[in-house]
Amino acid sequence: MATIADGRTIPFDWYADPAVLRLERERIFRRAWQYAGRADQVAEPGSFFTCDLGGVPIVVVRGADGELRAFLNVCRHRGSLVCEGEGRRASLQCPYHAWTYGLDGSLRAAPRSDLVPGFERDELGLLPASVGAWGPFVFVNPDAGAAPLAETLGELPGLVASAGLDVDALRFHHRAAGLEYDANWKVCAENFLECYHCQVAHPGFSKVVDVSVGAYVLYESPTFSTQVGPVREAWKGDFDPRGPVERGQFHFLWPNVTINVMPGHPNLSIGPIVPTGPERTARFLDYFVGPGVDEEWVRDMLEFDDQVGAEDRVLVERVQKGLRAGGIESGRLMGESEKLIAHFQGLLVDALA
Repeated sequence: MATIADGRTIPFDWYADPAVLRLERERIFRRAWQYAGRADQVAEPGSFFTCDLGGVPIVVVRGADGELRAFLNVCRHRGSLVCEGEGRRASLQCPYHAWTYGLDGSLRAAPRSDLVPGFERDELGLLPASVGAWGPFVFVNPDAGAAPLAETLGELPGLVASAGLDVDALRFHHRAAGLEYDANWKVCAENFLECYHCQVAHPGFSKVVDVSVGAYVLYESPTFSTQVGPVREAWKGDFDPRGPVERGQFHFLWPNVTINVMPGHPNLSIGPIVPTGPERTARFLDYFVGPGVDEEWVRDMLEFDDQVGAEDRVLVERVQKGLRAGGIESGRLMGESEKLIAHFQGLLVDALA
């Protein structure tokens, strides 16, 4: 089998095989820290929100004691989802048979359980997951015994701060939700991880950010990778990149979290790449801006960002059509320009081994 060590990609059939996705869900998404949502969604006792971590349903709650907790959002009775959406509750009740759980995950009530000899209520609470926060960003790992979030983040908070961003001062602007792609999640991730395609496929972006070899810097860390692009001296376009944030920063936190900082005024977008099928991916992005950032500038930046996203949709869906065609075992990575893809595929192979 082709390996990343010799410059070849993982096998093309890994991008469409349901068996590979089942393995990824078990060995990657059930064991990794992923972006779940925002701290403001669970600011008050009793507040909750739900999310999907690569096929693993999760509910995040703020307990009556003020503690932030996360659980597998699956009823211990027959496996129904317990909650949907977000809101505020004194308890979590499954809509199927009204099994009711406390905000600490304990089973409080199960109708007719008094008629079942030896019913073990204490052993039938919601299964816990690990939860952590970085500024306004809430992360969850389905593995209740996971190492702390800080170990996965590593130097990432420092790199973001070096761009002139105080994440604690950022205010939530909006969520871009409902983004669906006819492509495997790895295709979407790998598209994010290189700008080798930018001069060809993103002409507007390339008029603002210098994507040339030597100017556009790629950086690897054990758990994340970073791309840094300076503003062109003679930039063109409707988006004004001038401001205290002098360079674009584009981070990818293994296995599926994208973090974007556009040049200009303080801003950040963050969101997961979520597999919903072997050839189907869902995404959302939470956008944050700094205090006092002009709304007109934000609008221009968002239009600029949306254009890049629309161009990327065409790219990844075109790649998926080619990958499923068969006849070609694997692709060829282009050294330094695509080293972050090699890094990603190395982590993937290690996780699946």
